[in-house]
Amino acid sequence: MSEDVPVTADLPDSPVHTTGLDHVTLVGSNVEDTVEFYRDLLGMPLVLRQPNLDAPHVTHLFFDTGDGRILTFFVEEGRQSNPQPQRTGVGGVHHIAFRFDPARIEEVKQALDDAGHGYNEFDRGIFHSLYTRDHNGLVIELSTDKYVIPDERRGEVLALAQQKRLEDGAEYAEGEHLEAALEELGLDVERAPLPDADSGAGGL
Repeated sequence: MSEDVPVTADLPDSPVHTTGLDHVTLVGSNVEDTVEFYRDLLGMPLVLRQPNLDAPHVTHLFFDTGDGRILTFFVEEGRQSNPQPQRTGVGGVHHIAFRFDPARIEEVKQALDDAGHGYNEFDRGIFHSLYTRDHNGLVIELSTDKYVIPDERRGEVLALAQQKRLEDGAEYAEGEHLEAALEELGLDVERAPLPDADSGAGGL
C-alpha cells in the first residue's frame, strides 16, 4: 500500500542518483507576454534566448529562477496567451512554486496587485504561500518557509518533520513539527516575519 512507502532523506538504492534540478521546460505563448510575467514581474533574468534545437522556428527562452535553476519556455511569435485556468490531466503541470524572501511579502503582494494578478494567500503549515496565475492560466505559487531551512539540509529537515507529524497523529505537517525537526538536528530555529493567513487546507 502507498502508506508503506518509506519517507526518508536517505539516498535510495537506485541505479541513478540525480544531483539537482537543472531546468524545467514549458510550452509558452509568445516572447513579450512571457518576458513581461517572468522577468518584469517575478524578477527572473532572461539569461539565454535561441532557436529550439528540435524546431528552429520556435524560440527557446531561459530564465534564472534565482538560484541558478533554470525555467525555460518554447514560444512562438503570434501565439496568443490564454489566462483562463488550465485543466490539468495526468502528466500535466498542476503548478510551479518559486521561493521568495519572507521579509518582502507585502511588496510581493503589492506588485501582484499593481500588475493585475489576483492571488490567494494561505498558511500551509510549514510554509506560507501566495497563489496566482501567469498569462497562460498556469498556477504559480510564491512560497516562503516559515522557518529558515539551510538548502543543503532541506530534505533532511522535511523528512524529520514528517516523522514528527506522524508521531503527533497530525493530518498535515505544521510549524511545530518543523521547529522540532530543526531543534533535533541542531539547527537554529528562526521564524520568518510572516502575517497570519487562512490555512487553505483542502485546495487552492
